[in-house]
Amino acid sequence: MKTKGLKKNKVNIITLGCSKNLVDSEQLFTQLKANQFDVSHESKKDDAIIIIINTCGFIDEAKQESIDTILRYADAKEGGMIDKLYVTGCLSQRYKDDLEKEIPVVDSWFGTNELPRLLKTLKADYKHELVGERLITTPAHYAYLKIAEGCDRPCSFCAIPLMRGKHVSQPMELLVQSARNLAAKGTKELILIAQDLTYYGLDLYRKRNLHELIAQLSDVEGIEWIRLQYAYPAGFPMEILEVMKERSNICQYLDMPLQHGSTEMLRRMRRGITREKTEALIEEIRARVPDIALRTTLIAGHPGETEEEFEEMYGFVAKMRFDRLGIFTYSHEESTHAHSFEDNVLPELKQERADMIMALQEGISGELNQKRIGQTHKVLFDRKENGFFIGRTQFDSPEVDNEVLVDAKKHYVRLGDFATIKIMDATEFDLYGDVIG
Repeated sequence: MKTKGLKKNKVNIITLGCSKNLVDSEQLFTQLKANQFDVSHESKKDDAIIIIINTCGFIDEAKQESIDTILRYADAKEGGMIDKLYVTGCLSQRYKDDLEKEIPVVDSWFGTNELPRLLKTLKADYKHELVGERLITTPAHYAYLKIAEGCDRPCSFCAIPLMRGKHVSQPMELLVQSARNLAAKGTKELILIAQDLTYYGLDLYRKRNLHELIAQLSDVEGIEWIRLQYAYPAGFPMEILEVMKERSNICQYLDMPLQHGSTEMLRRMRRGITREKTEALIEEIRARVPDIALRTTLIAGHPGETEEEFEEMYGFVAKMRFDRLGIFTYSHEESTHAHSFEDNVLPELKQERADMIMALQEGISGELNQKRIGQTHKVLFDRKENGFFIGRTQFDSPEVDNEVLVDAKKHYVRLGDFATIKIMDATEFDLYGDVIG
């Protein structure tokens, strides 16, 4: 059997889903390293004897990817290719009982907050002194910083509270220490994540305290960019914008999932805001920080969405002209509020509507990018690929947003470093530039 020739403590961690899951995997990675395990993250080598899959359970497509991955490694275990298979994360939290029956070859299942139990199963100690320490799996120059867990919002379509529980903020001093630790290891960009950044502090400090947190993080030596992702629009704390204007290392970027552009659909989604209030909020944000890049996410085909309500969303996108935009088709999730409604928009129509929004956004993005030609921007370079050095401006988050491409035949830049780039050309989702400093 192949497993007999492998190291007994060789572990490979597989991460599926969002950046919040990635942070969880990095914490597991750090704990195992401290326990002298030979551990890798998504290694391409087929040499691990223990596989740990950190799953996503958010929507149908993500759940299917998680199940397919589990089944692939279950087959490997039955074939003697690996010795142990453990599953953790959101899918495991939500469907543990069913999954145990359906896939009995998995050695053990763990929920989203069961890191100590997972370590104990591996005969590893949970090292409390490592709280605030983290080995990252992203390129060294950027890292995600999860400032809170869970969510208290009642959105009709969302299963996150079922899998992640209530909102729990991380203490400010712990987050600042984590930022210092990351900066000491070469991290230059912190990407703040939570299910809802704007709720930060309400449980610990009895007030929304994100503005104070980002001010303290901006004082950490070595951190040159701080980026905000996943801000909820209802009750948005405007103090954030004042800190953003005052601190040069806080990116003029905000990821605010709005979900729809129809007041009736927002009511049905239980978002606690109207289209009119949303538009007023966006106008106020842009008035206070004129150069800010706004990213949003929408949902097509929520139960009850009529053609007229979809047209309202289409018109909303056309009017607001978001810098960045993504859209999901609605996924009918059991135990959510919306699951009590009939999922009455056909899958083909959901996709057609999503495609129409993305076609509209492609045109908007192309027009906005054309205006960047001739401008100069500070760009952080992530990788080299297909003859180009590829980086991002402060207006772009890794993997989901626009990129800046520099011809490697004409210019040289160090990966993980900043360079001043003059934009020479643009397409719908990419900028092309020359190094000028």
